[in-house]
Amino acid sequence: MSHRPPTHAFGARDLAVVLAMNLLWGFNIIAVKTAVEAMPPMTAGLLRQLVVFLVCAAALRIVPGRMRALIALGILSGGLFYVAINLSLAVADNVGALAIAGQLGVPFSLLLAIVVLRERIHWPRMMGILLAFVGVGLLAFDPAAAREGPGLALTAVASFIWAICSLIQRRLIGVPVLTIYAWVGLMGTLVMGAVAAVFEPHGLAALPRLPVSVLGPIAFSAIGSTVMGQGAMVWLLQRHPVSTVTPLTLAAPVVSVFAAAYWFGTPPTWPMLLGGAVAMLGVAIVTVRTAKAQEGTGRRAA
Repeated sequence: MSHRPPTHAFGARDLAVVLAMNLLWGFNIIAVKTAVEAMPPMTAGLLRQLVVFLVCAAALRIVPGRMRALIALGILSGGLFYVAINLSLAVADNVGALAIAGQLGVPFSLLLAIVVLRERIHWPRMMGILLAFVGVGLLAFDPAAAREGPGLALTAVASFIWAICSLIQRRLIGVPVLTIYAWVGLMGTLVMGAVAAVFEPHGLAALPRLPVSVLGPIAFSAIGSTVMGQGAMVWLLQRHPVSTVTPLTLAAPVVSVFAAAYWFGTPPTWPMLLGGAVAMLGVAIVTVRTAKAQEGTGRRAA
């Protein structure tokens, strides 16, 4: 019996959802950077995850047979990922370079699938992995980006955590997205709260005096990027094949690079543009080929 979603014509509404999804994800880097400039990074992460939990709390429920995966995903995706990514944005000035390095999550996830799940890949995806790493490596030839060594390293760590989360999410197929993010928000709030209590007690003490305007970027990141962005992705996957939808997410990092360059006044240099183009080419190859492979596996299973 086939469990594939029914295929719909890709119309104007679908295109609008794709555009909104990429803009929400692309502008998220500005929201997070603004938040960590206004308050300590772990405290900002705590507020973000608390908002995610409050928005999704009504969907929180025990899912038999999936709780270990849900809790692990919550700790990693809601907690440790934001420890790394918020620290990277707090110590870096050239946010566009971090957006490029953030694309390492895609090749990392494929490498983990090869090692952990024993997946077999052919030369196009191997070439895509190589190009992604070469593209990020080219940032070393850009003096402005090379100064962001600690931020780039932390972004690479965050990308590796994201890759682990992508494997865990494979075990959660069929679980409602709001239930997943209710657990992510809950576990993230607990993890980020504990980290902030240990390392940023001054940040927690200052929360009652926090300007209301600072809550805007937090809310955008939590509701816009996480709940609405992921919700849009799920909605698209319910209407179209994965091989159609997944490549459509490739516009988000491009939006991040140019939006950050404009917003923070750090125009990309030619080495950075070249490195970004090479990295994105590699990510595109991996993304498209992986989506087609998944679609072919789904058809054979059906």
